[in-house]
Amino acid sequence: MTTAEMRLEPRAGAREWWGLAVLMLPVVLISVDNTILNFALPDISEALLPTGTQLLWILDVYPLVLAGLLVTMGSIGDRIGRRKLLLIGAAGFGIVSIFAAFAPTAEALIAARAALGLFGASLMPSTLSLLRNLFLNREQRRLAIAVWGSGFAGGGALGPIAGGFLLEHFWWGSIFLLAVPVLLPLFIFLPMLVRESRDPVDAPIDLLSAALVLLTMVPFVWSIKHAAEAGVDLTSGIAFAAAVAFGILFVVRQLKLEHPMLDVSLFRNSVFSGAIVINLFSIIAFVGGLFFITQHLQLVLGLSPMIAGLVLLPGLVVMIAAGLVVVPVARHVRAHLLVAAALVFSVLCYGSIAVQGGAVGVIGVALAVVALGVGVGAAETVTNDLILANAPASKAGAASGLSETAYELGSVLGVATLGTVLTASYRGHIVIPEGVAKADAAAAGETLGGAFEVARDLPQAVGDALRSAAVDAFGSGVSITSWLAAGLIVVAIVVSLTTLRRAK
Repeated sequence: MTTAEMRLEPRAGAREWWGLAVLMLPVVLISVDNTILNFALPDISEALLPTGTQLLWILDVYPLVLAGLLVTMGSIGDRIGRRKLLLIGAAGFGIVSIFAAFAPTAEALIAARAALGLFGASLMPSTLSLLRNLFLNREQRRLAIAVWGSGFAGGGALGPIAGGFLLEHFWWGSIFLLAVPVLLPLFIFLPMLVRESRDPVDAPIDLLSAALVLLTMVPFVWSIKHAAEAGVDLTSGIAFAAAVAFGILFVVRQLKLEHPMLDVSLFRNSVFSGAIVINLFSIIAFVGGLFFITQHLQLVLGLSPMIAGLVLLPGLVVMIAAGLVVVPVARHVRAHLLVAAALVFSVLCYGSIAVQGGAVGVIGVALAVVALGVGVGAAETVTNDLILANAPASKAGAASGLSETAYELGSVLGVATLGTVLTASYRGHIVIPEGVAKADAAAAGETLGGAFEVARDLPQAVGDALRSAAVDAFGSGVSITSWLAAGLIVVAIVVSLTTLRRAK
């Protein structure tokens, strides 16, 4: 697109920019929800006494349901109206958050998180697709996407601090109640500032395609979780084969439909598909890293939730800044080089933690997260812009849903793979000292938080020995998962250099 053509595109005014501010509310909320929950894991472990598997499901059932429904919800928004779907999702998310706050058992919390995933799936595609229709000018849209992406980072920065305050003064369930005051202004200002938009083609909602997406995502993620925990066996093989089969059926159906739920022809564009893959791999590494970093800061280094959040704050602020600074830089540097250069900083983050393992201190974690912030902030802004720019405006909801599916699938895979590898390494390396009852030994062998909770009620010498053994076992897993995360980012760099060359 030439400079002259960009000047002919309508430029957004004050109403559109205020509308963007309103659209940031659900974006910030989702990001806050993710980072707060990581910091609440020790409290949840002590209050609900989940098994190691249940603790992982508390984390990843939410992004799992999101990943399975985002494309569907994006398509529904294209048909019934993106603003309408956003309001419906916000209402449901607020109500279910109240139930999650008072969940009496691990099973109840898992169920509430699944319901949050259902309504959350209607929030994220709607925000990005409405943004696509608010900002028609390419340069303004790139800046708006940077602000949108900064909403994730801003929520990540706010989450640890707000969560730390709540967890130090209230019970763990208070973190879910944040959704209510955040979403209330949405119902007032969204109808005033953001116009309704939908796909001009009035096509029916394809329930069969929606079912095929869910049947693809759920067994695919479950097979990876099972293989990471119990090894590759017949069960994981059957689940993976079922996911592939349903995925093929979905693609075949989309190719035959006059108005498909997902225009799979978009993937023929190497820029579009490459940007999706880069987002997926970088988020797997990012979320998987947060899973062990937050536990390391609180349990191994003994920091309070709020202090641990402040340790991560510089990196998250840098993430916001990187997303904004990269906008003018993108005018002069080719996308494939810019994204690859940004991701090198993420490799440095995970490499430094991998070398130090469980011995990494507060300063080391803070510097590593700063490097990670540069990589994620800059790369995500550019790739999200490329995803929207390479999709028709009429399919903005479905394309946004696909972009968010990569993000949420990356979230669940980050926990399912790196989190499960960490848990399996912990279980394999921990040595329970003598003097620990069988039931307590089983709990201590599940999670680091469980070991600290058991050690609290043991005689001092035995408790200290158990804590030391648990920290050593956890540290061995930190090194392994950090190397895996670094490897994923290296793959993303290769994808950037090979698929984004034609991006302008």
